[in-house]
Amino acid sequence: MSEIDNQKLRSQQWFGKEGKDGFIYRSWIKNQGYPAHQFKGKPVIGICNTWSEVTPCNGHFRELAQFVKNGVYEAGGFPLEFPVMSLGETIIRPTAMLYRNLAAMTVEESIRGNPFDAIVLLTGCDKTTPSLVMGAASVDLPTIVLSGGPMLNGKFRGKDLGSGTDVWKFDAEVKRGNMTLEEFEEAEACMSRSIGHCNTMGTASTMATMVEALGLTLPGVSAIPAADSRKKMNAHMTGMRAVEMVKENLTISKVLTKGAFENAIKVNSAVGGSTNFILHLLAIAKRVGIDLNLEDFDTLGSRIPLLVNLMPSGKYLMEDYYYAGGLQVVIKELAEHLNKTPISVNGKNIVENSAKARNWNQDVIRPISDPLIAEAGIAVVKGNLCTDGAVIKVSASTPELLVHTGRAVVFETIEDYHARIDDPELDIDESCIMVLKNVGPKGYPGMPEVGNMALPKKVLEKGILDMIRISDGRMSGTAYGTVFLHASPESALGSPLALVQNGDLISCDVPSRKIELLVSDEELAQRKANWKPLDLGYKRGYAKLYIEHVNQAHEGADLDFLEGGSGNIVNRESH
Repeated sequence: MSEIDNQKLRSQQWFGKEGKDGFIYRSWIKNQGYPAHQFKGKPVIGICNTWSEVTPCNGHFRELAQFVKNGVYEAGGFPLEFPVMSLGETIIRPTAMLYRNLAAMTVEESIRGNPFDAIVLLTGCDKTTPSLVMGAASVDLPTIVLSGGPMLNGKFRGKDLGSGTDVWKFDAEVKRGNMTLEEFEEAEACMSRSIGHCNTMGTASTMATMVEALGLTLPGVSAIPAADSRKKMNAHMTGMRAVEMVKENLTISKVLTKGAFENAIKVNSAVGGSTNFILHLLAIAKRVGIDLNLEDFDTLGSRIPLLVNLMPSGKYLMEDYYYAGGLQVVIKELAEHLNKTPISVNGKNIVENSAKARNWNQDVIRPISDPLIAEAGIAVVKGNLCTDGAVIKVSASTPELLVHTGRAVVFETIEDYHARIDDPELDIDESCIMVLKNVGPKGYPGMPEVGNMALPKKVLEKGILDMIRISDGRMSGTAYGTVFLHASPESALGSPLALVQNGDLISCDVPSRKIELLVSDEELAQRKANWKPLDLGYKRGYAKLYIEHVNQAHEGADLDFLEGGSGNIVNRESH
């Protein structure tokens, strides 16, 4: 490998300058004890860290960052760690999705404004992955991702617990009287017993899978549990590779090609990934100018078989998946379906990187000749209820409900839902279709994970565990059920979803990719004339900016002025 011309290092625009400006840049780095030879003339690697005590999934990142630094030093680079906005899905209100774009802005500007030659992104919790990749993509330096890894399997009374997925199950069991509140509380610590993000194929694991399928990580990193020492080894190797990428000028735009996005869609279907994947991949694509649309997720992914037997679509967890061989086994099984042109951060394509993978447990990762479900990707449905589309995760749905006509039971807001869902007088049964409005990007704001509405207590008491639910919101990747999500345009804009009334009939036909509100155009026009938007009460700050500029779900829900990139050039000095 050829040595880099030190004069071409971006960091030398800071540390290699003569006169007053160079003096200032170097002097203030030296106050931390770094001698000039460490940072002058060597690749400077920025370590973008999303550690935070209010982002529990990423709580081990300070230690992980040190292993990245060790690798950077060994390869002849100089690491500089910096913080960005960190989004803890499990704690932040009203929803982490409201702040994904803000976090991406902090990443983009932190990278562009500082003397970095390459970037290592430390990602874990749901929104930390897409926000970091979105921000880095708009700057276009050599970039490599290190995912923090999933928790170990939860253990409760002799059984494995899946984070998130079993929460929904336990909540239903409490309502049915099959589980006490004391047992419910006991399960809390049993579920989250180690460092790391959700151990199901929820959004965090889906995002880790996404970045490996895109080629942004070293091979095999996505499934390694956070508590496994091999995660630290991988962090070291990631730091080393970041330095090599500077020498090769392997920028993120050279990895994020159209073929890479197509591969990620197919892989997501095979692992039973979260519907949130759609929003984030669309947003990333727009940052690098890739033509990707909602229909591509159906066209490319809906016929791909489900190979991974993980909650919420199966029974195992990420720890089991790693021991079985992880994502490289899946990629090897899918090889004939994947584009072999895109390169990953190690210079090879993901099929090459997976050629030697072996499957150690075919009940966890099924061979493509014997899949868990033959066609299980995310389906995109359209109709007069959502002219720009809605999505449904077929692998997590009840097959008998995929073709159904039912009476709408409407909740105007999430507060309306909480106030009435367990009211014994609520006119609802299992044949009805639950409709939730005003939880889209603008209407909440931020598009929360409330689309998988818990069923009414009186339905649960019958032993019924699934009903059709429709909303313009999202659901956790750990959730399950026959749930239509991301209905676009959203109800806050006065779309047909906003006009649904109690008693309206809705027809759902997933095999035909249709969803229709069985109300005449004339009646809908009359309702639209009387429709008034909700006053959300946001008059200032970021939330106001977000509401005014956020795109709709079928476009990725990024802010309209953040599409594309500004590059890495900063011409003006700071002194």
